Amino acid sequence: MRVNLAPLRVLLQPLRPSAPCSRFAPISTFHALRIRSAMAPQVVPPSPDFDWKNLAFGLTETAGYVKYVWQDGAWGQQEWVPGSQIQIPVGSVALNYGASCFEGLKAFRQPDGQVKLFRPDENAKRLCHSAHIVSMPELPQDVFYKACHTAVAKNLQFVPPHAPHGAAGSLYVRPLLFASGAELVPMAPKTFTFVVWVTPTGSLYGTAGGNAPAVDAFVIEEFDRAAPRGVGHAKLAGNYAPVFRHQQKAKSQGYAITLHLDSQNRTHIDEFSTSNFIGIKKPAAADEKPTLVVPASESILKSVTTKSLIGIAESFGWQVERRPVPFQEVINGGLSEVMACGTAAAITPIKSITYHLSADKLDKITIGDGENAGPRTLELLAELTGIQAGDRKDERGWTWPAEGIDVAQA
Repeated sequence: MRVNLAPLRVLLQPLRPSAPCSRFAPISTFHALRIRSAMAPQVVPPSPDFDWKNLAFGLTETAGYVKYVWQDGAWGQQEWVPGSQIQIPVGSVALNYGASCFEGLKAFRQPDGQVKLFRPDENAKRLCHSAHIVSMPELPQDVFYKACHTAVAKNLQFVPPHAPHGAAGSLYVRPLLFASGAELVPMAPKTFTFVVWVTPTGSLYGTAGGNAPAVDAFVIEEFDRAAPRGVGHAKLAGNYAPVFRHQQKAKSQGYAITLHLDSQNRTHIDEFSTSNFIGIKKPAAADEKPTLVVPASESILKSVTTKSLIGIAESFGWQVERRPVPFQEVINGGLSEVMACGTAAAITPIKSITYHLSADKLDKITIGDGENAGPRTLELLAELTGIQAGDRKDERGWTWPAEGIDVAQA
């Protein structure tokens, strides 16, 4: 049964035909998707029964999730599933052969109590790319927007209270697409499932509300996260689990985050295990404009946060260099600030990077003063989180919908 998009055409305007990622609609189409309402959507406040002051970055049981199933060559109707459980065959291709991809985005409560998602258009495009990589059907953008809207609208009571720059937390939104059909032979099945589930979250590393505690990083050199011409550029479930044991070992030694170099030569920076790498180039003169340095590699994930920070830096009048970044440049002190950038933590300042100088000897690179986030990092963080939480004007149209999530349209 094909998706009935008639309700969505009432919900969103104007609407163009669904497009696969090979011909994905331009961003102008996304900006045009605005909820029709004669008045602002009803404000659903945060639940008074929840301990919002002690919100951690973890899982919380919510009202339920949104589900779609692909079969007979088309996506079916949207389903609302109460709770957090799902039933799939033990022979599913996702469980047995790893055919699964996902996204991560956030919904923030605004000063007026409304709730908005941050840049879901970028997540929709990236999910489409990841699905193509693992031979799964591309998800129409209309379905992605509708699913995210419904999942948030039916869980509005779980969106944390507004606080300046998102200090109170956000609603983490997880779109997940997987091959639910069963096959014994390693091949694409005939059934796929797309779900969007949510959970309220606090800060991953304490980075919230303009606060940005700096952390120590460790370079993983005995394991390659992604191979040249591999799938590091896609957000696949299988890219994450192999890193767990290395992360756990690093954390046991006091390192909060781990860094990967390129797999071919191990001479250039790729990204952190959970987020992108961004540096601030050490200025040659005190009055020199700041320069944002972003590694260029086919093995790293195209981060929505990184793309946003590049846009913010350019709006500040900063220079942006997207190029291969030799690790030796960091060793030589060529970067005055380093940060990890991703949805979970927004920006995490790095105060040191430890690596193997030899097989049995470690060396530590101090970043900045070795204790605190640098001034440019804090400028970027303040602007990014200010836009997300509605404390600064969204001149770029990054938050959606313009009027806020409407529970009446869920």
